[in-house]
Amino acid sequence: MPNLNKVMLMGNLTRDPELRYTPNNTAVVGLGVAVNRRWRNQQGEQQDETTFVDCDAFGRTAEVINQYLKKGRPLFIEGRLKLDQWEDRDGNKRSKLKVVVDRFEFVDSRSDESSGGGNYSRTPSTRQPVAAPVSSGSTDDSNAHVPITDDDIPF
Repeated sequence: MPNLNKVMLMGNLTRDPELRYTPNNTAVVGLGVAVNRRWRNQQGEQQDETTFVDCDAFGRTAEVINQYLKKGRPLFIEGRLKLDQWEDRDGNKRSKLKVVVDRFEFVDSRSDESSGGGNYSRTPSTRQPVAAPVSSGSTDDSNAHVPITDDDIPF
């Protein structure tokens, strides 16, 4: 039987991202996301429920999250569930379900220097460079589009 482990969340960061590095120098960022749900109960009263989700991102995705996101910022996350298991100091078995971030998008459109805009994925993009338009015969190419690659994008 096929398996699927895919998570999509949209919410706000509950704390500033915490960047650290593994012994082999891979970036890892931990972040918390609050996801809100609003509905009406049988009496017609509005109800609110908040779910707090811990997430981890790795590599360049972790570095970008740490650079551009702060507590309170909204974001969209795609990833997978991972179960962490350990034994506490008293010998009790503990476990926690986390989301491993594969891709994320900035949700707000801040224009200040701390926002990066757009989206970011830890897997290489398959997008091709944008082609320059065909010249109309004019010698003024100041408005011509120059092809860009993923290397030209700062994040």
